[in-house]
Amino acid sequence: MKEEQRKRIIDRHRDSLTRHGYHPHALYWSSREIQEIRFAVLAEIGIRAGDSVLDVGCGFGDFMGWFERQHGTIRYTGIDLSPDLLREARRRHAEGRFLQGELFDVAFAEHSFDWVILSGALNEPLHDQGAYMRRVVTRMFALCRHGVAFNLLDARTLRAHDLQSHQPQEVWRWCSTLCPDCHMRDDYLANDFTIYMYRGSSK
Repeated sequence: MKEEQRKRIIDRHRDSLTRHGYHPHALYWSSREIQEIRFAVLAEIGIRAGDSVLDVGCGFGDFMGWFERQHGTIRYTGIDLSPDLLREARRRHAEGRFLQGELFDVAFAEHSFDWVILSGALNEPLHDQGAYMRRVVTRMFALCRHGVAFNLLDARTLRAHDLQSHQPQEVWRWCSTLCPDCHMRDDYLANDFTIYMYRGSSK
């Protein structure tokens, strides 16, 4: 990601946090209900209590809090560009590990985490025909032991100048070149879809 794009994301979240405080609106989610619907779909890849999870673009670390209320403790690492969001994440989730930057800033060893997830962190329009998305997903899959789950906005139903959306079948076909055991869900929200990528027999 270019430096000016990184700065724009950091500045936007600093402004949204100032305006909204700790609230899904600060992350550009329409509501907590919508945010948590996405969390539930991501978790259905097979995440269990005790697993290690890397959350790419973690924001406030809300997935950790949601999962532990529902299912039990996980070994959680979150990474996000925004120092402002991470400050709040560390305050709310002292047991989590939080790192500032984008995924390529940290030299994680391959297969470092049971699961790698991403929710809403690839919605920034970069005007690169999906090249950055593919780089991120490739790296996420290299870091997982069991699987990857991520969501994107659905270009069949949502096209907006300030949001990046994708054609689900195109993304699924490309992911299938990395991972034969690859599945798509588009049955939970009108403008969203989720891809599951399994390594081995972790389903």
